[in-house]
Amino acid sequence: MDRNVDVRTPESIAFRYELAGLGSRCLAVCVDLAIQFAILAAILWGLYYIGTHDQTRAMRLSPHDDDLARSFAIGLIVFVLFMIFYGYHILFEAFWNGQTPGKKLLGIRVVRDGGYPLDLGGAFLRNLIRIAEETIGFYTLAAISSLLSPENKRLGDYAAGTIVVRESKLAKPLTLREALAAGESAGSGAYLTDDERAVIARFLERRATLDAGRRAEIAASLAARVRDRAPAAMRAYPDEELLERL
Repeated sequence: MDRNVDVRTPESIAFRYELAGLGSRCLAVCVDLAIQFAILAAILWGLYYIGTHDQTRAMRLSPHDDDLARSFAIGLIVFVLFMIFYGYHILFEAFWNGQTPGKKLLGIRVVRDGGYPLDLGGAFLRNLIRIAEETIGFYTLAAISSLLSPENKRLGDYAAGTIVVRESKLAKPLTLREALAAGESAGSGAYLTDDERAVIARFLERRATLDAGRRAEIAASLAARVRDRAPAAMRAYPDEELLERL
């Protein structure tokens, strides 16, 4: 379920985030898992290719050296697996605006509770908890926590003080011509006196009670009085529409 959260910065600036729901977060995890398994498959294929096409003969090692090499290989495998499945999240979230490729695709990102960007420490902590969340029921605890939390937080979010929010979509910037036109329309009433505004407002409120001829006559009289002072883009409007805009 999607929810909103209001954030107030120490500078007393208040703004609202739309929290990412459980569905979008699960889809982002699925996308990231697909990428992670693709990376792992590529590494395994590369090792297989090197092993089957290497024409050199390895030297026979002593039992001690053989044990050392085996320990080194196991350590390297553990490190590579950690980096693929956990370092992936840590590095992307810390250095890619709180987003992994999956989060980027779904339009969500991780921020600190106060709305600040996620740092390396926060990214490391929230994804360290991910190990427990994955191994115990494969995100079952994370899903339950997100459903019960007012801010859709999983356990890692509680530990790191983070929330996952939807990316805000910015409106297309206005061109200079559009901005000027919008400014003219917004300030169109600045050319009228208070008495003129009051008369026009009274007419617009009572026009439905007037007969058609009298209504058109009054509208034409009022429009003629203010048309020359209206913004250029509005001067060609019919009488009543001009009065409504003003």
